[in-house]
Amino acid sequence: MAAGMGTGTGMSAEDTRKVAELIKGERFGFLTTIAPGGKLTSRPMTLQEVEFDGDLWFFAERGSHPVAHIAAQPQVNVGVGSGGTWVSLTGHAVVVDDLAKKKELWNSGVEAWFPNGPEDPAVVLIKVDGDSAEYWDSPGGRLATAFSFVKAKATGERIDAGENEKVEF
Repeated sequence: MAAGMGTGTGMSAEDTRKVAELIKGERFGFLTTIAPGGKLTSRPMTLQEVEFDGDLWFFAERGSHPVAHIAAQPQVNVGVGSGGTWVSLTGHAVVVDDLAKKKELWNSGVEAWFPNGPEDPAVVLIKVDGDSAEYWDSPGGRLATAFSFVKAKATGERIDAGENEKVEF
């Protein structure tokens, strides 16, 4: 947390950990982007294993449809889950072309798709900056909690939303 930020974020850390726990070990997420003309398009993408802090990372090909869609319309959704546990994260995506970050996240699974390595100019990262998330957790599969992510760089004020849990990062 940045120096000078207010307190009262204890619940947000706990709730962030809950989402992290639900997506930990999941290999794929369905990335939904907005295609030209407004059509929603989803495709499975491999989740990169990083400590979840409200952001999700994917490798992509520079000329691919998701990269083009994000450049035109950054609003996205990522669905993650299996069995009776599902997370739906909504946010804004950005294409990141950072060699150091590509090397940091590189692994043998990525290499199977991109054999020329992280230095390949066709390889980029997609970073999804989560705005809100909902999760369904067994038993019963009903909606357990909805969050709004407010990063530490934001106001630091807690939003009162009645039944839904609003969470700050």
